[in-house]
Amino acid sequence: MNRRVLVSIAALPALAFLSLLIALAFGGGAEPQLILDPGPAARYGLPAAKMLVNIASAVTIGSLILALLVLPARSPAYGRAVDVAAVGSTIWALAAGATGFFSFMVAFNQTFTLDASFGSALSMYLTGTELGQAWLAATLIAAGLSVLCFAIRNQTALVLVLILAVAGLIPMSTQGHQGGTADHDPASMAIFIHVLAACIWLGGLVAIFAIKPTLTSTEIVTVLRRYSTIALLCFVAVATSGYLSAQIRVEDLANIGSAYGVLVVVKVAALIGLGIIGAYWRRAAIARAGENGPWFWAIAAGELAFMGLASGVAAALARTSTPVVPEIPARPTPSELLTGNLLPPIPSFTNYIALWNFDLLWILICGFALFFYLAGVNRLKRRGDAWPVHRTVLWIAGIAALFYVTNGGVNLYGKFLFSSHMLGHMALGMLVPLLLVPAAPITLALRTIERRTDSSRGPREWIMLVVHSRVFGFFTRPVVAAVLFAGSLWVFYYTPLFQWAVSNHVGHQWMVAHFLLTGYLFVQSVIGIDPSPVRAPYPVRLLILLATMAFHAFFGLALLSRTTLLLPDWYGAMGWESVDPLADQQVAGGIAWSIGEIPTVILAIAVVYLWSRSDTRESKRYDRQADRDQDAELEEYNRMLSARAAAQVIGRNGAISAPEKEKS
Repeated sequence: MNRRVLVSIAALPALAFLSLLIALAFGGGAEPQLILDPGPAARYGLPAAKMLVNIASAVTIGSLILALLVLPARSPAYGRAVDVAAVGSTIWALAAGATGFFSFMVAFNQTFTLDASFGSALSMYLTGTELGQAWLAATLIAAGLSVLCFAIRNQTALVLVLILAVAGLIPMSTQGHQGGTADHDPASMAIFIHVLAACIWLGGLVAIFAIKPTLTSTEIVTVLRRYSTIALLCFVAVATSGYLSAQIRVEDLANIGSAYGVLVVVKVAALIGLGIIGAYWRRAAIARAGENGPWFWAIAAGELAFMGLASGVAAALARTSTPVVPEIPARPTPSELLTGNLLPPIPSFTNYIALWNFDLLWILICGFALFFYLAGVNRLKRRGDAWPVHRTVLWIAGIAALFYVTNGGVNLYGKFLFSSHMLGHMALGMLVPLLLVPAAPITLALRTIERRTDSSRGPREWIMLVVHSRVFGFFTRPVVAAVLFAGSLWVFYYTPLFQWAVSNHVGHQWMVAHFLLTGYLFVQSVIGIDPSPVRAPYPVRLLILLATMAFHAFFGLALLSRTTLLLPDWYGAMGWESVDPLADQQVAGGIAWSIGEIPTVILAIAVVYLWSRSDTRESKRYDRQADRDQDAELEEYNRMLSARAAAQVIGRNGAISAPEKEKS
């Protein structure tokens, strides 16, 4: 790397450490403990190591994103980006290990010694406590990433490395301030989204600095254009999740004057500065990036400096006391012990509509899905191409249904009532896919996303790769999709997965994604419009659909007739006074049996309709062909029948005339 690259990148950690020290001094995050102080090394080492974890994980994930979505796989820049990810993951592993070590000293008020008791306590902390296990997992994941980044260069295989890197952020999202007990789940999700989006944004910029010497003037412009689009999406996610986190921890404007509130304001100011620089990049600077002038390095170094400021303040915030002190009830109710929340009001139609439990992850997913679909339709319209209106209406309705199920009353009551959980399951697995699949989002994406010509893989190329893959073809076979859709009912509800999904927020998110994905694959295999490697005949689709319908009904009846609770230590221990848990479970079985079958009936009608349309189209195609060649195919068929009949007559005449000749 040349000197300007090194100086620009060095601005990030330098300002980050400086802002960290100032923020710690201002907020009191490194003040000595009154009793059993672990020492200044631990008090300052913990936030410094955490900040280094944040920066190193950002470099790792941002570099991988750049390699997968921006750079051609055969270019020198691609190899250097993966090298940067390897170095970042190595630093990530070392910093995560140091964070675990310092967090032990702070949590247990231990000063460093070389005796056996210190090592024994550290071992117990890392393996026997939730906080220690989180940092141990983060260290091991980062260490594995460093090996994989050095060993794997295949672009498709690198996707698995990226997934592992994102998974490494999950333990980190459980650290720091998470609000009160009732706000734990939304606070943890806000942290995860905030950290992930910031990683992609910050790490991508660092990777661009590292690979710039390998790029031509034309290539750097292309890279910056692609990166700026990714950065814009990350800005939206960072701003949204940052607002939610601040709202949970600051609560109202009266607390802005606190040390925590002032540091939040500084971080917001840094974010606004980054947004202004990003807007300038998109509007004016990218076209001049190929000039390689000093202004380019000055602007980019300024952006890294703002990111360093935000990183340092963020690390200090995790050690600064919030102005909102969580209230711990003296005598918590059963529902508070299980979920951290009081029981909601008695369920009713009005409450299901009026009460909400927002989930930031699915708010962003629904928002982006709706925006990009409508943007694609608008692009087609401006290009003069047609797109059926009913598909757009179905997509809007499907996203609205998904938004309500993941944020509305069904999501609120699903944690407390099995019947509400089952209602959400049926909606996610059957209703929402029934609306989304006929909207043909993959077809729309392939028609509107720009095709890459430089051998890099953009969204369109990745979609094409997935759609034409053997894995996608296997899972969209009607038999496989049906087995996955119906069989997962039994596997989910009659294994520990059910307990994990309702009691753990990560498990809950996995459950929602699983129900939605398996339902989408099943509906796609039956009535899908989007391209697929395998298309089963309509009679086979209808037969599989009817079999799945019967299997689904059998599950509902089994649950309806069950006399014991599936989760007695959860749904049976919520403390409802007016709700019988067993009766509620039977209602859930009735929902699975009756309400769950309605979309299946609609699917069956749709299959029959598509079957009849297919026959009609085939007849019209045959008629048009006959008009073009004067029904040559029919004439040829008639000549074949006439020749065959003549041959049979000659054969019969010959068989009769032979005996007559013998008689004569």
